[in-house]
Amino acid sequence: MQPVRTIRWSRLAWALALAGSLCISARGESCLTQAQMTATQRDAVTNAARMLVSDAQNGDLQGLRADTLPSVAQDFTGIANSAQTLKPLIAQAAITVDAVFAFDATAPAAGAQANQGSQFFCTPTGSSLTVVLNFSGLPAGKYALAIVHATGVEKPQQVSLILAQVPTGEWKLAGFFSKPLMLAGQNGVWYWSRAREFAQKKQEWPAYFYYQIATFLVEPADFLSSPNVEKLQREAGQIHPSNIPTDQPVTVTVNGTPFAIAHVDTSADLGALDFVIHYNASPEQAAQLRDPVQARKQVVDLMSGLLSMHPGLRDAFHGLWVYADSGGATLFALELPMAQIPGGGPSGMSNASGR
Repeated sequence: MQPVRTIRWSRLAWALALAGSLCISARGESCLTQAQMTATQRDAVTNAARMLVSDAQNGDLQGLRADTLPSVAQDFTGIANSAQTLKPLIAQAAITVDAVFAFDATAPAAGAQANQGSQFFCTPTGSSLTVVLNFSGLPAGKYALAIVHATGVEKPQQVSLILAQVPTGEWKLAGFFSKPLMLAGQNGVWYWSRAREFAQKKQEWPAYFYYQIATFLVEPADFLSSPNVEKLQREAGQIHPSNIPTDQPVTVTVNGTPFAIAHVDTSADLGALDFVIHYNASPEQAAQLRDPVQARKQVVDLMSGLLSMHPGLRDAFHGLWVYADSGGATLFALELPMAQIPGGGPSGMSNASGR
């Protein structure tokens, strides 16, 4: 059997030294939301963003490089790789510029020291909700952020572009980030809502992973923060499930047999959202895995045992993928929908089933 390898949700991201951690200096007066821009300013940024995403959509790497800030275009490999990976996902997509912001870093904030980071507070007129842009190593200049949605395709994407204004007044690409808008047919708000339901039921394993997915989908890019994102992060930080392996395997015992769980994750590679388990097979288990009948029984026993320990997984995921590993190689892998796992059928709460 040729196993389907698990791939974590991946983020296509590249920038010069732009994206960074939260910083302490602030240039909060110099950020404009799209409603605060003039029509000319807004159109210039929007049109530049559309052109850049169109280059990626059409696979025009030469055009994309020509529209990139010269200092960034000197090392274009990261952007090129990201654009090539993104192309098949958005080739037939409808492109919408969802939001734009302009921020001025031509003068340092009062009291700011050299090499400090920059923090821009973008508050729409008449609103108390503030979007915060956090950068480190940002050269002096005028910049814009454009958040673009590519929809109408199987896997909608969101693309965040950092644009820099050159002396001629044109906007050039300085940073390129993309990530899915949805996972297994559901958006970040859906996963957030379901994460809360699992948390209320004290089902910490599914709550934990749904909060992680929600945070990944809701946050357009690492350098952007908002009240909603911060609220989601606070909620997610309150979930501390036990027995999730991190640096070391965690041993769980099923029907008297210990399993060394090395890694757990989620995957939507096959369309639906599955839960993925890797365990390190003991020598005795590895010997059993040579026999297909015994191998299947061993893996299904682990599936059933984990669902008994964490019943919320039944409702959160379409099925389970289990990989039995030894010496860095996978000896056996099996995927089963919940309904085919003894005691594993969903109990009624909707999940991201997708297929």
